[in-house]
Amino acid sequence: MARTSGLSPTREGLLHDRWTSSQRQSNDEPHRSSIDSDKRVDEFEMHHTRSEKSFFEKWAQRWFGRYRASEQAYDDRKDTGRGTLNRKQKPRGCCSRYRLCFITFGVLLGLFLILSGSGAFWVYKKAPKDGQSPPWYPSPQGGTLKPWEESYKKAAIMVKKMTLVEKVNVTTGTGWSQDLCVGNTAPANGAGFPALCLQDGPLGLRFNDHATAFPAGVTVGATWSKDLMYRKGKAHGMEAKGKGVNILLGPNMGPLGRMPAGGRNWEGFGPDPVLQGVAASEEIKGIQDAGVIATAKHYLVNEQEHFRQSFEWGLPNAMSSNVDDRTLHELYLWPFADSVRVGVASVMCSYQLINNSYACGNSKLMNGILKDELGFQGFVQTDWLAQRSGVASALAGLDMSMPGDGLIWQNGNSLWGPRLTEAALNGSIPMERLNDMVTRVVAAWYQLKQDNVTQWPSPPPEGKGGPNFSSFTDDKIGLIHPGSDDKTKAEVNKFVDVQGTGKDGHWHLARQIAAEGTVLVKNDDATLPLSKDKKRDDGSNYKVGVFGEDAGPGDGPNACPDRSCNQGTLGSGWGSGAAEFPYLITPLKALNETFDPDSVEITSLLLNDIPVKTSSLLHDQDLCIAFINSDAGEGFESWNGIRADRNDLYAQKGGDKLVQDVARECGRGKSSVIVVVHAVGPVVLERWIDLPNVKAVVLANLPGQESGNALADVLFGDVDASGRLPYTVGKSLDDYGPGGQIMYYPNGVVPQQTFMERLYIDYRHYDARAITPRYEFGFGLSYTTWEFSNLTLTENKARSALPAPRPDSTIKPPEYPTDIPDPSTALFPPGFRKLRKRIYPYISSLADIKHGKYPYPRGYSEEPHALSPAGGVEGGNPDLYTVHLSVSVTLKNTGSRKGKQVVQFYVSFPENVVDASTGDHIDFPVRQLRGFEKIELDAGESRSVQVALTRRDLSYWSVGMQNWVMPTEGKFAVSVGASSRDLPLSAQW
Repeated sequence: MARTSGLSPTREGLLHDRWTSSQRQSNDEPHRSSIDSDKRVDEFEMHHTRSEKSFFEKWAQRWFGRYRASEQAYDDRKDTGRGTLNRKQKPRGCCSRYRLCFITFGVLLGLFLILSGSGAFWVYKKAPKDGQSPPWYPSPQGGTLKPWEESYKKAAIMVKKMTLVEKVNVTTGTGWSQDLCVGNTAPANGAGFPALCLQDGPLGLRFNDHATAFPAGVTVGATWSKDLMYRKGKAHGMEAKGKGVNILLGPNMGPLGRMPAGGRNWEGFGPDPVLQGVAASEEIKGIQDAGVIATAKHYLVNEQEHFRQSFEWGLPNAMSSNVDDRTLHELYLWPFADSVRVGVASVMCSYQLINNSYACGNSKLMNGILKDELGFQGFVQTDWLAQRSGVASALAGLDMSMPGDGLIWQNGNSLWGPRLTEAALNGSIPMERLNDMVTRVVAAWYQLKQDNVTQWPSPPPEGKGGPNFSSFTDDKIGLIHPGSDDKTKAEVNKFVDVQGTGKDGHWHLARQIAAEGTVLVKNDDATLPLSKDKKRDDGSNYKVGVFGEDAGPGDGPNACPDRSCNQGTLGSGWGSGAAEFPYLITPLKALNETFDPDSVEITSLLLNDIPVKTSSLLHDQDLCIAFINSDAGEGFESWNGIRADRNDLYAQKGGDKLVQDVARECGRGKSSVIVVVHAVGPVVLERWIDLPNVKAVVLANLPGQESGNALADVLFGDVDASGRLPYTVGKSLDDYGPGGQIMYYPNGVVPQQTFMERLYIDYRHYDARAITPRYEFGFGLSYTTWEFSNLTLTENKARSALPAPRPDSTIKPPEYPTDIPDPSTALFPPGFRKLRKRIYPYISSLADIKHGKYPYPRGYSEEPHALSPAGGVEGGNPDLYTVHLSVSVTLKNTGSRKGKQVVQFYVSFPENVVDASTGDHIDFPVRQLRGFEKIELDAGESRSVQVALTRRDLSYWSVGMQNWVMPTEGKFAVSVGASSRDLPLSAQW
């Protein structure tokens, strides 16, 4: 069977080219940039913008509609079995569950019959059009920047000792479930480099015991606290290190959150690049300060789950996210630049195509932007099975293939592994590129000081290090290679408790993050905070009713694989970003423990559909608390007809009706109602928000294991209500605009999603269209009151259009011999036992080495590419981070209690800006967040709060100049306040 490598430029999605000298070309093309703002997409791909649906769209909507409607029957089985690997998880692929294989087959068969019958079978065979990202070759070598210089020197010494097969071991995973972690590399024993363990995920350690289930990223973002962001990263990193994890697969800053119903938005921090970038960089600093390699993911514009991956949705290709150059730089790339700036050691490329070139084979994005422009010195790894080519992906800048499998889960047929060995031996891949790939991985290992054997003992048999858990069984004794035919068992789960102890226990931090990430959006008549020991006027006990499934335990927090169902109180979304809960404090438990039982009588009904016969129970309540939620997750799982991305923004499981029923019946409609919402993102509240006795509304996001305790801290005022919205809460999904809508039905065999809204997502869209949201970005109430005054702007440096010239690097990358090794050294050793489906670097025969003229991608060259003027150091040109303007404001707590306020700084660009290189008028959002600080003050206390605005903060990306440009004419406006629409102070510069 032919092995795949670079994808043909004209048949990019058919995955049918070879590793030998007869290979076809890659997917990058010397066409105009994917990134041009006026990029053309052909008529076939853009027909989804027409009002009349094409034949394909109509058929797809019928087919997928039937599938979505029928899915609930399957998922309602509530299967909690552990499957063939004794674990609540299957691979993240098209065959992650048997039903998806059948569905995929059905879709393909139906597509074949329908299209062939209509004379349009050519459409199904049609691959993505020629990649629209321009080629950028060769891949820049790492080791040219000062912060990494010593690590690269050490790495070079080690890599020089490695054989070819050892180098391949370092860059190719061993295959899904072949070892104990979700991702594993094999060692380079001769050189002394160990096997590496890669493990999910952003919320906590997936497939683990005795580890913390922290609040989700969206909750961390809602704290707006840099301190908590860093501390969460540090604690998470410490837990990973304690479990023997070398590389933590987080934080998540992609998706950014373009579409509020996106299934994985909850893993990130909110749909603003500055908030996302600050949160991501703080977490990365924390994780790496603990000695663990952090992973910035998913690179790039992976904004929805539908059609994100080839064959997962029954189509032969993933969708293409088509984004222009300016939008890419100013929105989606921004948090990755912040991550690189703080030294992130790994970046994960995403599943889908970007401008019709697969992300993990896109040389412009990996070589040109990430490694050159942003100066990334670490290694690029794939998302699991996101690699779609062999040699081509290596040339495009990919450094590590995960989990090592090729186009199909667990078939032992890697795109790299022995094929990478063959490609090196036949000269298809230059030895310089392979050496750089492995050196980047080894340098990252040194950079995080994982060579310290005291802190990182060697794995068995040399030592007692390595992972002390198995991702594939909960038993103490289990298979050491569970996905293979090897039946060897050992102690794979040592049940090491990494949660901390006493005052250093991570549950304290988890509780604080969840509390500060809880957003109070309505508080009429000062209903909150609650009294713990309130009585009725007649001295009898005060009666509180608690209603809704979301208040209780359900079947337990880990009832469904990867948390892929909505039952009980919602503490997490689902997918690889979730974690096993060591426990989950429910709201009902915390309320029972907080209210004084001698004064308050609590009645609970943990149902969303209140039986008519129990209505009288509500009539006698003095206060009712209704709990509702909305769930979503990753594309390999679905629940109740929700295929990862939410179908709408309403509360699920009849939550809106529950609130309406409770409001109508509580005290016969006269008692106060508090609504608590746990959700993966914005929820439309319009069906009940204006009911007169709905007095308070709390958006508690996804609070993790300390859910109930954190909520009680806020409801009873033990802490101030200090969470602020990291997204806009709209009055309808339509209000988010065309760019805010999920593509639920494919508009072609290669679905095309073009980001026509450009910069205008979330609050930027609302501001540009003068749409009134229910609650704006950055909004949140406090239990105290605040005053802003004394706004001052101080110029640190005068304006100039362009940053200083890119500095020349005086540090040279490592140099290695470029001779092709003796092929006989890559043969399987005599008597070697091969495990079934395991990925090895060895070749079986010298006849496997085919020589000939390799058809490199059009535009490929080994001559150095012109460097970006926007580059120079980690994060880009160092002058981008020069402070041009200092902003100061006085914040005063004018209330009667201690509280916390988030001071938010927004910038409005000058009007009538014209780009000097193109003559185009440059439009800007009405305002853009450019800084924030969370401040705690006692009652009556004042403090000066400062933020520094850099050149990058005050520039736009010029497509013509391929650089950041600061407008030198006109006035900037800086506005300061408590939310994106509560900005009492403004000044011009």
